[in-house]
Amino acid sequence: MEELQLSEQQARRIILNAAGLAHRGQFGTGPEAVYKVIDHLGFVQLDTNYVVERAHHQVMAARIPDYEPQWLTDLVDDSRIFEFFISEAGYLPMHDFRFSLPLKESFTLNRKPLTPAEKTLMKQVLDRIEREGPLMVSDFEQDRQQAGTGWWDWRPAKVALERLYLDGNLMITRTKGFKKIYDLPLNLVPSETNLTPPTAQEYARYIIRRTVGALGIASAKEMLWRARFVKNNLVKAELEKMLTEGELKRVSVEGVKTTPLYMFADQAIDVQISNDVFILSPFDILNVFRHRLRDFFDFDYQIECFVPAPKRKYGYFSLPILVGDTFIARMDAKADRKNKQLLVHNLHFEEVSLTDSVTLKLAEALKDFVRFNQCRDIAFAKTNRPEYLTTLSGHF
Repeated sequence: MEELQLSEQQARRIILNAAGLAHRGQFGTGPEAVYKVIDHLGFVQLDTNYVVERAHHQVMAARIPDYEPQWLTDLVDDSRIFEFFISEAGYLPMHDFRFSLPLKESFTLNRKPLTPAEKTLMKQVLDRIEREGPLMVSDFEQDRQQAGTGWWDWRPAKVALERLYLDGNLMITRTKGFKKIYDLPLNLVPSETNLTPPTAQEYARYIIRRTVGALGIASAKEMLWRARFVKNNLVKAELEKMLTEGELKRVSVEGVKTTPLYMFADQAIDVQISNDVFILSPFDILNVFRHRLRDFFDFDYQIECFVPAPKRKYGYFSLPILVGDTFIARMDAKADRKNKQLLVHNLHFEEVSLTDSVTLKLAEALKDFVRFNQCRDIAFAKTNRPEYLTTLSGHF
């Protein structure tokens, strides 16, 4: 089957359009735009890091002018979206609920055998929630026998709650402080929701369509990553069938060695994008596959919060900054919420030349980011291009 040849610029623009970053407000404004973003991407990753506003809110703020975090909370409360662990923890549209069922079955079947004590505790935990209603970990007695040794050294009740969540016996909502509340699916899933488990073929095609829809151009590797917790999935087999049927086509991109790549057969080739500025989360759909940033955007990026401090090059939690189809900088920032100040520890510019108009747009994006993080002003500590910083500072 003949491959379609794309230029690097064509590929970048297809990818940005799929990510909802072709221009600011691509999905409109207001609360309904939040649902449109999640429904289009199929999955928005969440993260607990609160150095700046949490990742899922930042995904929305980058795409939706005047975004308010309450809008996302309202969608959960209205049961239009739900949280689950697909390839990572994130939000999905409720109409995709049935496609979470193969994962829940896989988590149940493929974990190590439970001891009688673990089974008993899970039953006791579930019985309490059935009797008392939604509960948090703090509602259960401290049942740790020994002192904890780290983040993932959970006490037994927490382990039981998480197993019940992954099994599908419980679901999660969140407090305003982002702590988990465990509840029964009966209380959170609308009665009209389709609960029919998909066939293996349906699940594989769901993964393929959702991955290609969100990435614009995707490899089998990225599709398989999204399905990695479902053993013996049929992604590769269904991918070939969808090629033969004409729903997908193979593409190659100038300068990109990764092959084969796939996109929808009806995908427009020459996509128009703006020259808008986007300050992105490390967990944005555009950034989660680091190899794609290198391959398509010549941007070598790594989130360094997991890197030992002496080995960090750019900072603890640097945020990629995109203009048009080019990454121009990365910003390591922290919201000092007490003093209402956004602290920019390091604003590192890539090897690019910024025009006055781009610098002005960057300044406006930074002002929006300050407000979004509930701050009033901004303080810069370090940069590799002081002349750019001087110009930027003049706009504040």
